[in-house]
Amino acid sequence: MGYDYALVHLKYTVPPALLLTFLYRPLCCRLDVYKVLFLVTVAVLSTTPWDSYLIRSNIWTYPESVIVGPTLFRIPLEEVFFFIIQTYNTCLLYLILATPTFHPIYLRREDATQGKGWKYVKLAGQLGIALAIKRGFTMLTSRGGGTYMGLILVWAGPFLLLLWSLAYQFIVGLPLTNTLLPIAVPTLYLWLVDTLALRRGTWVIQSGTKLGIHLWPHLEIEEAVFFLLTNTLIVFGLVAFDNALAVLNTHRQLFPVVPTLPSPLLLVRALLLPAATYDDDRIEGFQQAVARLRAKSRSFYLASGVFRGRLRGDLITLYSFCRVADDLIDNAGSVDEARHWIEKLGTFLDYSYNEKQADRKKIASYIIYTFPKETQLALFHLPTDRLSPLPLYELLKGFEMDLEFPSPMTSTSAVKGKPKPSNGKPVANTHATQFPINTEQDLDLYASRVAGTVAEMCLELVLAQLTSSPESRRRLLDAGAKMGIALQYVNIARDIAVDAQMGRCYVPTSWLKKEKLTPEALVSGLGSLCSATAANDNTDVIERAGRVASTLLGIDSTTTNPSPTPSTSSDILVSKTEILRARLLDRAFALYASARPAIEELPPDANARKGMRVAVESYMEIGRVLRRKKEYRVKAGRATVGRWRRVGVAWRALGGGVS
Repeated sequence: MGYDYALVHLKYTVPPALLLTFLYRPLCCRLDVYKVLFLVTVAVLSTTPWDSYLIRSNIWTYPESVIVGPTLFRIPLEEVFFFIIQTYNTCLLYLILATPTFHPIYLRREDATQGKGWKYVKLAGQLGIALAIKRGFTMLTSRGGGTYMGLILVWAGPFLLLLWSLAYQFIVGLPLTNTLLPIAVPTLYLWLVDTLALRRGTWVIQSGTKLGIHLWPHLEIEEAVFFLLTNTLIVFGLVAFDNALAVLNTHRQLFPVVPTLPSPLLLVRALLLPAATYDDDRIEGFQQAVARLRAKSRSFYLASGVFRGRLRGDLITLYSFCRVADDLIDNAGSVDEARHWIEKLGTFLDYSYNEKQADRKKIASYIIYTFPKETQLALFHLPTDRLSPLPLYELLKGFEMDLEFPSPMTSTSAVKGKPKPSNGKPVANTHATQFPINTEQDLDLYASRVAGTVAEMCLELVLAQLTSSPESRRRLLDAGAKMGIALQYVNIARDIAVDAQMGRCYVPTSWLKKEKLTPEALVSGLGSLCSATAANDNTDVIERAGRVASTLLGIDSTTTNPSPTPSTSSDILVSKTEILRARLLDRAFALYASARPAIEELPPDANARKGMRVAVESYMEIGRVLRRKKEYRVKAGRATVGRWRRVGVAWRALGGGVS
C-alpha cells in the first residue's frame, strides 16, 4: 500500500481541475454539465475494459507500494480517477475556448452544386484512420515490441473513425482554438506528468511489449501517442456534440422542439442528417449576422457568447435586422431616400404581421425585389413569430426622428455608431431649422424608440419559452425598455463630439440653455474642429474646439494664454461639455439602477440571466470610465473599454457583480 499514484493526482491533475472549474463556473449551465457527464461516462465505459486487459496481460503494471489498494476489474481506483479527471480537465478547457464560437456558422451544405470538396476531406480522414487501425492489427499479430502501440491504435481508431465520419466538417472547419489548442495543451501537460511518473516507477510498461522509442528521456512513444489520442477523442466527442446542437438549433422545421438536454438519440439523428438537406440560407444568414455583430458591437458580441441554444441565434438575428435597417437609412443619399427605406421596412412589417397568416413566399418575394442582396437574409430570418410588432414599428419612428436634424455643417463624419456612409455625408434634413431634442422627455422618447425597443425585443425572445403571468411579463419588458434607454444615454454621453461632427446634438435644448449654450453653438464648436482632428485625439479635440466656438459663446477670440485658465473659451467649452456629459450619465445610471434588479428575475435557461448581465454591464462600463475620465481608449473618436477590461467586467457580471 502506498500513496505515490494518489500524490500524482493531488499535485498534477486536481489543481488544474480546480483552476478550470473556478474559471468556467460563472459560464456553466445545465447543458455544459450534461456534456461533461456524457463524455466522462463514455470515457470510463470505453476505457475500463481496455485498461483491464492491459493490466491482466501484464502490459501495464502498478507496484503495490504506489497504490492505495482498491481496484475495479484489477484497475487501481487511482487509474479510474485518471479517466475521469483527464476527461473533465480537457472538457473544461474546450468549453472555455469554445465559448465565443457560434457553431451554426460552420455548418456547410453539400450537394451537387456546392460543397463537393467535403466528401474528399471526409474520405481522406477515413482512409488515414483506417490505415492506422490496420497498422495496429499488424503490430498485434506480430507480437513483440509493437503490442502496446497496436492495442492503442486498435482501441482508439474505431472511435476516431466514428467521430470523424459524423463531425468532419466541424473538426476541420472550427477555429484551431476549438480543436488543436484543447488537444495540444492537456497533451503536452500530461506528457510532462507521465514523464515524472515513469521516472518514479508509479506505473510501468513491461519490456518486450513496447517499441523502445522515447519522445524524450523517460517518455515512451506509446504513452505520448496514448495521451494524444485520448485527448483527441475527448475533443472530437465535444465537437460532435456541438455539431449536433448546431444542426438542431439551425433547422427549426426539422426539429421544432429541442429539449434543454437533448437525448443521445436526438443528437445522433442530428449528426446523421444529410448535409445536402442543410438550410443554406439560414446558415448564410447567421454568418452575415455574426460578421455584423463582430464588426459593430464588441459589447454585445462578447455577451452573445454567454447565451445558449436557439436563444443565441434569435438574438444575433434580431441584432442583424436592426443593424441592416439602421444602415439602409444612414447610408441613404438624401432624407427622401431614407424615408423611402423606412416606408419599405414598414411595408415589410405589414406583410409579416397584418395578414392572418403571413405568406412566407409573398414576404420573400417582396424582400428580394425591394432590398439590396446583402440585406435580404437579415430581413427574411427576423423571428417575427416570437416578436410583437409594436417595438419594431416604434424603432422605425426612432429612425424618422434622426431625419429631423438640420443639415450638418461638416461632411466627413461617421454616422452615429456606424461607418461613414458611402457618399461621405450623414443624412440630414435640409429643410429642418430646429434640433428635434428640445426637452428631456424628447430625449427619453428618442432613446425609447431606438434602444428601448431593441432591449424589449431581446427580452421577448428570452421570455418566449417562459410561462409567466401577463403582469410579470409586462413588468420585465418595461424594465428592459428602461434599461435600453439607460444604455442609449451612455451612448449619447460618449458621442457628444462625434455627433456634433455630423451636425447632430442629442443633448436636450433645455439642458443647453442652463449652460448658456444652443445646439448650434455646441455643434459648430465641436463639429468643425473634430472633422479636422485625428480620431484618437479626443480630449484635445474638445479643448481646441473651444476656439472655434468662442464667438458663438460670446467670448473674445483674441484672448491668448499659453497656460489655459478657466477664463479661456476652450476651458469654458470643456467645462460645459463635461457638465452635460455628467448629467447624461447621471440619468443613465438612475435608469440603470431602477431596471437592474429585473435581470435577476430572468430564467436561468440558455444562460439568459447571465448573458443579459454581461451585455448590460459591458456597456455600462463605458459610462463608468467616462465618469472617472480615465482608463479608456479612444477609437474613431469614441471612448471604448480595452479588451481585457471588458473580459474582466464580463466575468464579474457572470457572477452577479459589478452593479
